[in-house]
Amino acid sequence: MEPYDYIIVGAGSAGCVLANRLTENGRHRVLLLEAGGADRSPWIHIPLGYGKHFTNPKVNWLYSNEPDAAVANRRIPQPRGKVLGGSSSINGLVYIRGQREDYDHWRQLGNEGWSFDDVLPYFRKSEDQERGADEYHGAGGPLGVSDRKTPHELCDAFIESAAALGYPRTDDFNGPNHEGFGYLQLTSRNGRRSSTAVAFLRPARKRKNLHVVTNAHATRILFDGRRATGVEYVQNGKTVTARASGEVILSGGAINSPQLLQLSGVGPAQHLRQHGIDVVADHPGVGDNLQDHFNIRLVYRCRKPLTLNDALNNPLRGALELARYAFRRDGYLAMGASVAAGFLRTDPAVATPDIQASITLFSADKIGEKLHPFSGFSSIVRLLRPESRGTVMIKSADPFEPPAIQPNFLHRPRDGETLVKGCQLMRQIMNTEPLADYVESEYAPGPNVASDADMLEFLRNSGATSFHPVSTCRMGADEAAVVDARLAVRGIDGLRVVDASIMPAIVSGNTNAPTIMIAEKAADMILADAALG
Repeated sequence: MEPYDYIIVGAGSAGCVLANRLTENGRHRVLLLEAGGADRSPWIHIPLGYGKHFTNPKVNWLYSNEPDAAVANRRIPQPRGKVLGGSSSINGLVYIRGQREDYDHWRQLGNEGWSFDDVLPYFRKSEDQERGADEYHGAGGPLGVSDRKTPHELCDAFIESAAALGYPRTDDFNGPNHEGFGYLQLTSRNGRRSSTAVAFLRPARKRKNLHVVTNAHATRILFDGRRATGVEYVQNGKTVTARASGEVILSGGAINSPQLLQLSGVGPAQHLRQHGIDVVADHPGVGDNLQDHFNIRLVYRCRKPLTLNDALNNPLRGALELARYAFRRDGYLAMGASVAAGFLRTDPAVATPDIQASITLFSADKIGEKLHPFSGFSSIVRLLRPESRGTVMIKSADPFEPPAIQPNFLHRPRDGETLVKGCQLMRQIMNTEPLADYVESEYAPGPNVASDADMLEFLRNSGATSFHPVSTCRMGADEAAVVDARLAVRGIDGLRVVDASIMPAIVSGNTNAPTIMIAEKAADMILADAALG
Protein backbone atom coordinates (compact mmCIF):
# COMPACT_ATOMS: atom_id res chain seq x y z
CA MET A 1 0.00 0.00 0.00
CA GLU A 2 1.35 3.43 -0.91
CA PRO A 3 2.27 5.38 2.24
CA TYR A 4 -0.01 8.11 3.49
CA ASP A 5 1.38 11.45 4.56
CA TYR A 6 -0.53 11.24 7.84
CA ILE A 7 -2.28 8.44 9.69
CA ILE A 8 -4.75 9.57 12.35
CA VAL A 9 -5.78 6.96 14.92
CA GLY A 10 -9.22 7.79 16.26
CA ALA A 11 -12.08 9.63 14.54
CA GLY A 12 -13.33 11.38 17.64
CA SER A 13 -13.51 14.95 18.90
CA ALA A 14 -9.93 15.63 17.78
CA GLY A 15 -9.44 13.14 14.93
CA CYS A 16 -12.32 14.42 12.79
CA VAL A 17 -11.04 17.97 13.12
CA LEU A 18 -7.54 16.90 12.05
CA ALA A 19 -8.89 14.92 9.11
CA ASN A 20 -10.66 18.01 7.85
CA ARG A 21 -7.87 20.53 8.36
CA LEU A 22 -5.01 18.33 7.10
CA THR A 23 -6.81 17.60 3.83
CA GLU A 24 -8.09 21.11 3.10
CA ASN A 25 -5.22 22.18 0.86
CA GLY A 26 -5.29 18.93 -1.14
CA ARG A 27 -1.54 18.35 -0.76
CA HIS A 28 -1.57 15.57 1.81
CA ARG A 29 -2.97 12.03 1.75
CA VAL A 30 -4.58 11.20 5.08
CA LEU A 31 -5.79 7.92 6.54
CA LEU A 32 -8.30 8.17 9.40
CA LEU A 33 -8.84 5.00 11.45
CA GLU A 34 -11.83 4.49 13.72
CA ALA A 35 -12.40 1.40 15.88
CA GLY A 36 -16.16 1.95 15.84
CA GLY A 37 -18.63 2.22 13.01
CA ALA A 38 -20.56 4.93 11.21
CA ASP A 39 -22.77 7.40 13.11
CA ARG A 40 -25.99 6.20 11.47
CA SER A 41 -28.19 5.84 14.56
CA PRO A 42 -30.81 8.61 14.65
CA TRP A 43 -30.38 8.72 18.44
CA ILE A 44 -26.85 10.06 17.92
CA HIS A 45 -28.22 13.10 16.11
CA ILE A 46 -31.21 13.78 18.40
CA PRO A 47 -29.68 15.61 21.38
CA LEU A 48 -31.64 13.82 24.10
CA GLY A 49 -30.58 10.52 22.53
CA TYR A 50 -27.31 10.64 24.48
CA GLY A 51 -29.16 8.73 27.21
CA LYS A 52 -29.42 5.75 24.84
CA HIS A 53 -25.65 5.33 24.58
CA PHE A 54 -24.45 4.73 28.14
CA THR A 55 -24.70 0.96 27.80
CA ASN A 56 -24.62 0.54 24.01
CA PRO A 57 -21.50 -1.40 22.93
CA LYS A 58 -22.09 -0.40 19.29
CA VAL A 59 -21.03 3.18 20.04
CA ASN A 60 -19.37 2.99 23.47
CA TRP A 61 -16.16 1.36 24.75
CA LEU A 62 -18.01 0.71 28.05
CA TYR A 63 -14.95 1.28 30.20
CA SER A 64 -15.02 1.42 33.99
CA ASN A 65 -12.50 2.20 36.68
CA GLU A 66 -10.74 -0.37 38.86
CA PRO A 67 -12.32 -0.92 42.30
CA ASP A 68 -11.03 1.57 44.86
CA ALA A 69 -11.76 1.71 48.59
CA ALA A 70 -12.02 5.52 48.39
CA VAL A 71 -15.22 5.11 46.34
CA ALA A 72 -16.61 2.03 48.10
CA ASN A 73 -14.83 -0.39 45.76
CA ARG A 74 -17.29 0.39 42.99
CA ARG A 75 -16.64 0.02 39.27
CA ILE A 76 -17.76 3.43 38.06
CA PRO A 77 -18.73 3.51 34.36
CA GLN A 78 -16.47 5.57 32.08
CA PRO A 79 -18.25 5.78 28.71
CA ARG A 80 -16.08 6.70 25.72
CA GLY A 81 -17.28 7.10 22.14
CA LYS A 82 -16.57 4.20 19.79
CA VAL A 83 -18.12 5.60 16.62
CA LEU A 84 -17.39 8.31 14.08
CA GLY A 85 -17.30 11.50 16.12
CA GLY A 86 -16.11 9.60 19.20
CA SER A 87 -17.36 11.05 22.46
CA SER A 88 -18.69 14.12 20.62
CA SER A 89 -21.32 11.75 19.18
CA ILE A 90 -22.51 10.43 22.54
CA ASN A 91 -21.85 13.24 25.04
CA GLY A 92 -24.28 15.67 26.67
CA LEU A 93 -23.55 18.41 24.06
CA VAL A 94 -22.59 21.12 26.59
CA TYR A 95 -20.27 23.72 25.05
CA ILE A 96 -17.90 25.04 27.73
CA ARG A 97 -14.30 26.14 27.19
CA GLY A 98 -13.19 26.60 30.79
CA GLN A 99 -11.56 29.60 32.38
CA ARG A 100 -8.98 31.95 30.93
CA GLU A 101 -6.79 31.06 33.91
CA ASP A 102 -6.75 27.38 32.88
CA TYR A 103 -4.86 28.12 29.69
CA ASP A 104 -2.68 30.80 31.21
CA HIS A 105 -1.65 28.14 33.73
CA TRP A 106 -0.71 25.81 30.86
CA ARG A 107 1.59 28.54 29.56
CA GLN A 108 3.04 29.14 33.02
CA LEU A 109 4.00 25.47 33.10
CA GLY A 110 6.28 26.15 30.13
CA ASN A 111 3.96 25.34 27.21
CA GLU A 112 4.67 28.16 24.82
CA GLY A 113 1.75 29.09 22.60
CA TRP A 114 -0.97 27.73 24.91
CA SER A 115 -2.09 30.78 26.91
CA PHE A 116 -5.72 31.85 26.62
CA ASP A 117 -4.86 34.62 24.17
CA ASP A 118 -2.98 32.03 22.08
CA VAL A 119 -5.82 29.50 21.93
CA LEU A 120 -8.81 31.86 21.66
CA PRO A 121 -8.39 32.23 17.86
CA TYR A 122 -8.75 28.45 17.53
CA PHE A 123 -11.93 28.38 19.59
CA ARG A 124 -13.28 31.12 17.36
CA LYS A 125 -12.09 29.38 14.18
CA SER A 126 -14.11 26.22 14.83
CA GLU A 127 -17.26 27.97 16.02
CA ASP A 128 -20.46 28.80 14.20
CA GLN A 129 -21.94 30.78 17.05
CA GLU A 130 -25.70 31.22 16.71
CA ARG A 131 -25.41 34.67 18.33
CA GLY A 132 -22.85 35.85 15.78
CA ALA A 133 -19.17 36.72 15.94
CA ASP A 134 -17.52 38.97 18.50
CA GLU A 135 -14.26 39.22 20.41
CA TYR A 136 -14.79 35.84 22.05
CA HIS A 137 -16.80 33.96 19.43
CA GLY A 138 -16.65 33.02 15.79
CA ALA A 139 -19.33 32.56 13.15
CA GLY A 140 -19.18 30.53 9.98
CA GLY A 141 -16.98 27.75 11.38
CA PRO A 142 -17.89 24.07 11.11
CA LEU A 143 -19.11 23.55 14.69
CA GLY A 144 -22.67 24.57 15.48
CA VAL A 145 -23.05 26.30 18.87
CA SER A 146 -26.57 27.29 19.83
CA ASP A 147 -28.92 28.40 22.59
CA ARG A 148 -31.96 26.58 23.89
CA LYS A 149 -34.93 27.81 21.87
CA THR A 150 -37.30 28.33 24.78
CA PRO A 151 -36.57 28.87 28.48
CA HIS A 152 -37.85 26.48 31.14
CA GLU A 153 -39.49 27.77 34.31
CA LEU A 154 -37.52 25.38 36.54
CA CYS A 155 -34.24 26.66 35.09
CA ASP A 156 -35.42 30.25 35.42
CA ALA A 157 -36.17 29.59 39.10
CA PHE A 158 -32.73 27.99 39.56
CA ILE A 159 -31.00 31.10 38.19
CA GLU A 160 -33.28 33.45 40.17
CA SER A 161 -32.62 31.64 43.45
CA ALA A 162 -28.87 31.76 42.90
CA ALA A 163 -29.16 35.50 42.21
CA ALA A 164 -31.18 35.94 45.41
CA LEU A 165 -28.21 34.51 47.32
CA GLY A 166 -25.83 36.96 45.67
CA TYR A 167 -24.40 34.85 42.85
CA PRO A 168 -23.94 36.77 39.60
CA ARG A 169 -25.88 36.00 36.44
CA THR A 170 -24.25 35.35 33.10
CA ASP A 171 -25.58 34.83 29.61
CA ASP A 172 -22.26 33.56 28.27
CA PHE A 173 -20.05 31.08 30.10
CA ASN A 174 -17.53 31.38 27.26
CA GLY A 175 -17.25 35.14 27.34
CA PRO A 176 -15.13 37.50 29.44
CA ASN A 177 -16.48 36.24 32.80
CA HIS A 178 -16.88 32.52 33.46
CA GLU A 179 -18.44 32.92 36.92
CA GLY A 180 -22.17 32.98 37.54
CA PHE A 181 -25.45 31.24 36.74
CA GLY A 182 -27.27 31.04 33.43
CA TYR A 183 -28.37 28.91 30.51
CA LEU A 184 -25.85 26.65 28.76
CA GLN A 185 -25.11 26.55 25.05
CA LEU A 186 -24.94 23.26 23.15
CA THR A 187 -22.96 21.87 20.23
CA SER A 188 -26.07 21.70 18.07
CA ARG A 189 -27.41 23.25 14.91
CA ASN A 190 -31.13 23.46 14.08
CA GLY A 191 -31.95 21.12 16.94
CA ARG A 192 -29.53 18.38 15.87
CA ARG A 193 -26.23 17.35 17.42
CA SER A 194 -23.19 19.01 15.88
CA SER A 195 -20.63 16.27 16.52
CA THR A 196 -17.20 16.54 14.97
CA ALA A 197 -18.22 13.76 12.58
CA VAL A 198 -21.07 15.93 11.30
CA ALA A 199 -19.34 19.30 11.51
CA PHE A 200 -15.82 18.45 10.35
CA LEU A 201 -15.65 14.95 8.87
CA ARG A 202 -18.77 14.89 6.73
CA PRO A 203 -17.67 17.73 4.40
CA ALA A 204 -14.09 16.42 4.33
CA ARG A 205 -15.11 12.93 3.15
CA LYS A 206 -15.80 14.35 -0.29
CA ARG A 207 -12.06 14.90 -0.76
CA LYS A 208 -10.09 12.31 -2.65
CA ASN A 209 -7.06 12.72 -0.40
CA LEU A 210 -8.93 11.47 2.71
CA HIS A 211 -9.45 7.76 3.32
CA VAL A 212 -11.68 6.83 6.28
CA VAL A 213 -11.64 3.24 7.59
CA THR A 214 -14.20 2.25 10.23
CA ASN A 215 -14.25 -0.84 12.45
CA ALA A 216 -10.45 -0.63 12.39
CA HIS A 217 -8.99 -1.41 15.82
CA ALA A 218 -5.42 -0.11 16.01
CA THR A 219 -3.19 -2.68 17.70
CA ARG A 220 0.26 -1.09 17.56
CA ILE A 221 2.37 1.70 16.15
CA LEU A 222 5.15 0.58 13.82
CA PHE A 223 8.67 1.92 14.30
CA ASP A 224 11.93 2.01 12.45
CA GLY A 225 14.26 2.55 15.37
CA ARG A 226 12.77 5.56 17.11
CA ARG A 227 10.76 6.82 14.16
CA ALA A 228 7.07 5.99 13.80
CA THR A 229 6.45 4.63 10.32
CA GLY A 230 2.90 3.31 10.40
CA VAL A 231 0.07 1.59 12.22
CA GLU A 232 -1.10 -1.98 12.42
CA TYR A 233 -4.85 -2.46 12.81
CA VAL A 234 -7.41 -5.27 12.74
CA GLN A 235 -10.52 -5.03 10.60
CA ASN A 236 -13.02 -7.87 10.22
CA GLY A 237 -10.54 -10.27 11.78
CA LYS A 238 -7.72 -9.40 9.38
CA THR A 239 -4.52 -7.60 10.30
CA VAL A 240 -3.70 -4.65 8.04
CA THR A 241 -0.56 -2.52 7.93
CA ALA A 242 -0.67 1.14 6.90
CA ARG A 243 2.46 3.21 6.35
CA ALA A 244 3.03 6.92 6.97
CA SER A 245 5.74 8.89 5.21
CA GLY A 246 5.03 11.92 7.39
CA GLU A 247 3.52 11.36 10.83
CA VAL A 248 1.38 9.04 12.91
CA ILE A 249 -1.07 11.05 15.03
CA LEU A 250 -2.85 9.50 18.00
CA SER A 251 -6.29 10.93 18.70
CA GLY A 252 -7.81 8.09 20.68
CA GLY A 253 -8.42 10.12 23.84
CA ALA A 254 -7.14 9.91 27.38
CA ILE A 255 -7.79 6.16 27.65
CA ASN A 256 -6.93 4.78 24.23
CA SER A 257 -3.92 6.93 23.31
CA PRO A 258 -1.77 5.92 26.30
CA GLN A 259 -2.94 2.33 25.87
CA LEU A 260 -1.76 2.22 22.24
CA LEU A 261 1.56 3.87 23.14
CA GLN A 262 2.17 1.29 25.84
CA LEU A 263 1.19 -1.62 23.57
CA SER A 264 3.67 -0.24 21.04
CA GLY A 265 6.60 -0.06 23.46
CA VAL A 266 6.37 3.60 24.53
CA GLY A 267 5.69 3.90 28.25
CA PRO A 268 6.99 2.90 31.68
CA ALA A 269 9.71 0.38 30.74
CA GLN A 270 9.32 -1.90 33.76
CA HIS A 271 5.55 -2.13 33.32
CA LEU A 272 5.89 -2.90 29.61
CA ARG A 273 8.49 -5.61 30.16
CA GLN A 274 6.23 -7.25 32.74
CA HIS A 275 3.79 -7.83 29.90
CA GLY A 276 6.40 -9.00 27.39
CA ILE A 277 6.47 -5.82 25.34
CA ASP A 278 9.74 -4.68 23.77
CA VAL A 279 10.58 -1.16 24.92
CA VAL A 280 11.03 1.44 22.19
CA ALA A 281 11.22 4.37 24.61
CA ASP A 282 11.07 4.45 28.40
CA HIS A 283 8.37 7.05 29.05
CA PRO A 284 7.14 6.84 32.66
CA GLY A 285 4.61 9.62 32.02
CA VAL A 286 2.56 7.65 29.48
CA GLY A 287 -0.67 6.76 31.26
CA ASP A 288 0.18 8.80 34.34
CA ASN A 289 -1.44 12.02 35.62
CA LEU A 290 -5.04 10.97 34.84
CA GLN A 291 -7.53 13.64 35.91
CA ASP A 292 -11.31 13.77 35.75
CA HIS A 293 -14.16 15.79 37.22
CA PHE A 294 -15.68 13.80 40.08
CA ASN A 295 -19.32 14.69 40.66
CA ILE A 296 -22.44 13.86 42.61
CA ARG A 297 -26.11 14.10 41.68
CA LEU A 298 -28.62 15.59 44.09
CA VAL A 299 -32.14 14.46 43.18
CA TYR A 300 -35.37 16.30 43.99
CA ARG A 301 -39.08 15.57 43.78
CA CYS A 302 -40.82 18.39 41.93
CA ARG A 303 -44.18 19.86 43.02
CA LYS A 304 -45.26 20.50 39.43
CA PRO A 305 -45.49 18.00 36.53
CA LEU A 306 -43.08 19.86 34.26
CA THR A 307 -40.05 17.56 34.04
CA LEU A 308 -38.90 15.06 31.45
CA ASN A 309 -40.09 12.31 33.81
CA ASP A 310 -43.65 13.58 33.40
CA ALA A 311 -43.38 13.85 29.63
CA LEU A 312 -41.90 10.41 28.96
CA ASN A 313 -43.93 8.54 31.59
CA ASN A 314 -47.14 9.72 29.90
CA PRO A 315 -47.75 8.25 26.41
CA LEU A 316 -49.77 11.24 25.18
CA ARG A 317 -47.24 13.80 26.41
CA GLY A 318 -44.45 11.69 25.01
CA ALA A 319 -46.12 11.71 21.58
CA LEU A 320 -46.54 15.48 21.79
CA GLU A 321 -42.85 15.88 22.57
CA LEU A 322 -41.95 13.78 19.53
CA ALA A 323 -44.16 15.96 17.37
CA ARG A 324 -42.71 19.12 18.89
CA TYR A 325 -39.22 17.97 18.02
CA ALA A 326 -40.14 16.71 14.55
CA PHE A 327 -41.82 19.94 13.50
CA ARG A 328 -40.06 22.59 15.57
CA ARG A 329 -36.75 21.00 16.63
CA ASP A 330 -37.60 22.12 20.16
CA GLY A 331 -38.67 20.66 23.48
CA TYR A 332 -37.12 17.96 25.61
CA LEU A 333 -35.68 16.00 22.68
CA ALA A 334 -33.57 19.03 21.74
CA MET A 335 -32.19 19.19 25.27
CA GLY A 336 -28.62 18.42 26.30
CA ALA A 337 -27.51 16.74 29.50
CA SER A 338 -27.87 20.00 31.44
CA VAL A 339 -29.92 23.06 30.58
CA ALA A 340 -28.65 25.66 33.04
CA ALA A 341 -25.63 25.82 35.30
CA GLY A 342 -23.59 27.87 37.68
CA PHE A 343 -19.84 28.24 38.21
CA LEU A 344 -19.22 29.22 41.80
CA ARG A 345 -16.52 29.50 44.43
CA THR A 346 -16.77 27.49 47.63
CA ASP A 347 -14.73 30.15 49.46
CA PRO A 348 -14.23 33.86 48.75
CA ALA A 349 -10.48 33.25 49.01
CA VAL A 350 -10.59 30.93 45.98
CA ALA A 351 -9.40 32.91 42.96
CA THR A 352 -11.83 31.42 40.41
CA PRO A 353 -14.86 29.08 40.53
CA ASP A 354 -14.00 25.60 41.77
CA ILE A 355 -17.48 24.05 41.47
CA GLN A 356 -19.79 23.61 38.48
CA ALA A 357 -23.41 23.03 39.47
CA SER A 358 -25.96 22.27 36.78
CA ILE A 359 -29.63 21.44 36.64
CA THR A 360 -31.06 18.55 34.65
CA LEU A 361 -34.77 18.34 33.99
CA PHE A 362 -35.10 14.64 34.84
CA SER A 363 -34.16 12.14 37.52
CA ALA A 364 -33.17 8.48 37.67
CA ASP A 365 -31.27 6.22 40.03
CA LYS A 366 -28.42 6.13 37.52
CA ILE A 367 -27.73 8.03 34.31
CA GLY A 368 -29.01 6.09 31.32
CA GLU A 369 -31.47 4.06 33.39
CA LYS A 370 -35.27 4.29 33.60
CA LEU A 371 -36.61 7.63 34.78
CA HIS A 372 -38.27 7.85 38.17
CA PRO A 373 -42.08 7.49 38.10
CA PHE A 374 -42.48 10.80 39.96
CA SER A 375 -41.89 14.38 38.82
CA GLY A 376 -38.19 14.81 39.39
CA PHE A 377 -35.11 16.81 38.52
CA SER A 378 -31.44 16.68 39.48
CA SER A 379 -28.47 18.87 40.16
CA ILE A 380 -25.00 17.70 39.21
CA VAL A 381 -22.34 19.17 41.47
CA ARG A 382 -18.90 18.86 39.88
CA LEU A 383 -15.40 19.34 41.30
CA LEU A 384 -13.58 21.49 38.75
CA ARG A 385 -9.94 21.27 39.81
CA PRO A 386 -9.21 17.92 41.46
CA GLU A 387 -5.91 17.41 43.22
CA SER A 388 -6.12 13.61 42.94
CA ARG A 389 -4.18 12.00 40.09
CA GLY A 390 -4.62 8.55 38.58
CA THR A 391 -3.32 6.22 35.90
CA VAL A 392 -4.26 4.30 32.75
CA MET A 393 -2.12 1.17 32.37
CA ILE A 394 -2.37 -1.87 30.13
CA LYS A 395 -3.20 -5.16 31.84
CA SER A 396 -1.58 -7.31 29.15
CA ALA A 397 -0.12 -7.24 25.64
CA ASP A 398 -3.58 -8.00 24.24
CA PRO A 399 -4.77 -4.87 22.39
CA PHE A 400 -8.39 -5.95 22.83
CA GLU A 401 -8.22 -6.07 26.63
CA PRO A 402 -9.31 -2.78 28.22
CA PRO A 403 -6.60 -1.05 30.25
CA ALA A 404 -6.73 -0.61 34.01
CA ILE A 405 -8.27 2.81 34.68
CA GLN A 406 -7.47 4.05 38.18
CA PRO A 407 -8.66 7.65 38.66
CA ASN A 408 -7.93 7.69 42.42
CA PHE A 409 -11.00 9.80 43.09
CA LEU A 410 -11.04 11.47 46.53
CA HIS A 411 -7.50 10.34 47.34
CA ARG A 412 -6.64 13.94 48.23
CA PRO A 413 -8.69 15.22 51.19
CA ARG A 414 -9.31 18.66 49.70
CA ASP A 415 -11.22 17.11 46.77
CA GLY A 416 -13.85 15.67 49.09
CA GLU A 417 -13.96 18.79 51.24
CA THR A 418 -14.52 21.07 48.24
CA LEU A 419 -17.22 18.89 46.73
CA VAL A 420 -19.03 18.63 50.06
CA LYS A 421 -19.04 22.45 50.29
CA GLY A 422 -20.42 22.60 46.75
CA CYS A 423 -23.24 20.23 47.67
CA GLN A 424 -24.20 22.24 50.75
CA LEU A 425 -24.19 25.45 48.71
CA MET A 426 -26.42 23.76 46.15
CA ARG A 427 -28.83 22.79 48.92
CA GLN A 428 -29.02 26.45 49.94
CA ILE A 429 -30.04 27.38 46.40
CA MET A 430 -32.69 24.63 46.36
CA ASN A 431 -34.11 25.97 49.62
CA THR A 432 -34.29 29.56 48.35
CA GLU A 433 -37.32 31.01 46.55
CA PRO A 434 -38.42 30.87 43.84
CA LEU A 435 -36.80 27.45 43.33
CA ALA A 436 -37.90 26.29 46.78
CA ASP A 437 -41.52 26.58 45.61
CA TYR A 438 -40.84 23.78 43.11
CA VAL A 439 -39.07 21.43 45.52
CA GLU A 440 -41.34 18.94 47.23
CA SER A 441 -38.46 17.10 48.91
CA GLU A 442 -34.88 15.99 48.48
CA TYR A 443 -34.95 12.40 47.21
CA ALA A 444 -31.18 11.85 47.25
CA PRO A 445 -29.19 12.00 49.39
CA GLY A 446 -32.21 12.91 51.53
CA PRO A 447 -32.67 14.55 54.94
CA ASN A 448 -30.74 11.84 56.79
CA VAL A 449 -27.55 13.08 55.11
CA ALA A 450 -27.12 16.38 56.90
CA SER A 451 -23.57 16.84 58.18
CA ASP A 452 -20.45 17.30 56.07
CA ALA A 453 -19.23 13.89 57.22
CA ASP A 454 -22.51 12.30 56.08
CA MET A 455 -22.23 14.06 52.72
CA LEU A 456 -18.65 12.87 52.24
CA GLU A 457 -19.78 9.31 52.85
CA PHE A 458 -22.57 9.82 50.31
CA LEU A 459 -19.93 11.00 47.78
CA ARG A 460 -17.87 7.88 48.36
CA ASN A 461 -20.85 5.61 47.80
CA SER A 462 -22.66 7.46 45.01
CA GLY A 463 -20.25 9.87 43.31
CA ALA A 464 -19.22 9.32 39.70
CA THR A 465 -17.08 10.58 36.86
CA SER A 466 -18.14 13.45 34.64
CA PHE A 467 -16.74 11.55 31.63
CA HIS A 468 -13.92 14.10 31.27
CA PRO A 469 -10.68 12.04 31.45
CA VAL A 470 -7.58 14.02 30.46
CA SER A 471 -3.82 14.44 30.90
CA THR A 472 -2.52 10.87 30.45
CA CYS A 473 -0.06 12.02 27.74
CA ARG A 474 0.73 15.31 29.43
CA MET A 475 2.20 18.24 27.50
CA GLY A 476 5.09 19.98 29.19
CA ALA A 477 8.55 21.48 29.01
CA ASP A 478 9.98 19.03 31.54
CA GLU A 479 11.49 15.66 30.67
CA ALA A 480 8.68 13.79 32.44
CA ALA A 481 6.14 15.21 29.99
CA VAL A 482 5.01 12.88 27.19
CA VAL A 483 4.67 15.52 24.47
CA ASP A 484 6.19 18.94 23.92
CA ALA A 485 4.34 22.15 23.13
CA ARG A 486 3.98 21.07 19.49
CA LEU A 487 2.43 17.79 20.71
CA ALA A 488 5.33 15.69 19.40
CA VAL A 489 6.13 12.65 21.54
CA ARG A 490 9.46 13.27 23.24
CA GLY A 491 12.31 11.12 21.97
CA ILE A 492 10.29 9.77 19.01
CA ASP A 493 10.22 11.10 15.47
CA GLY A 494 7.07 11.21 13.36
CA LEU A 495 4.66 10.69 16.26
CA ARG A 496 2.24 13.13 17.90
CA VAL A 497 -0.64 12.93 20.31
CA VAL A 498 -3.58 15.26 19.64
CA ASP A 499 -6.49 14.85 22.03
CA ALA A 500 -7.56 15.56 25.61
CA SER A 501 -4.74 13.41 26.97
CA ILE A 502 -2.20 16.19 26.29
CA MET A 503 -3.79 18.70 28.69
CA PRO A 504 -1.21 19.65 31.34
CA ALA A 505 -4.07 20.14 33.80
CA ILE A 506 -7.80 19.63 33.48
CA VAL A 507 -9.85 22.64 32.40
CA SER A 508 -12.56 24.11 34.65
CA GLY A 509 -15.52 22.78 32.70
CA ASN A 510 -16.59 20.29 30.04
CA THR A 511 -13.76 19.00 27.88
CA ASN A 512 -15.18 18.59 24.37
CA ALA A 513 -14.75 22.21 23.25
CA PRO A 514 -11.12 22.36 24.49
CA THR A 515 -10.34 19.10 22.69
CA ILE A 516 -11.63 20.53 19.42
CA MET A 517 -9.48 23.61 20.00
CA ILE A 518 -6.42 21.41 20.63
CA ALA A 519 -6.96 19.72 17.26
CA GLU A 520 -7.45 23.03 15.46
CA LYS A 521 -4.17 24.35 16.83
CA ALA A 522 -2.37 21.05 16.24
CA ALA A 523 -3.41 21.01 12.59
CA ASP A 524 -1.81 24.40 12.07
CA MET A 525 1.39 23.25 13.76
CA ILE A 526 1.54 20.02 11.74
CA LEU A 527 1.07 21.85 8.44
CA ALA A 528 3.62 24.49 9.43
CA ASP A 529 6.19 21.82 10.30
CA ALA A 530 5.51 20.04 7.00
CA ALA A 531 6.10 23.27 5.08
CA LEU A 532 9.50 23.60 6.74
CA GLY A 533 10.41 20.14 5.45
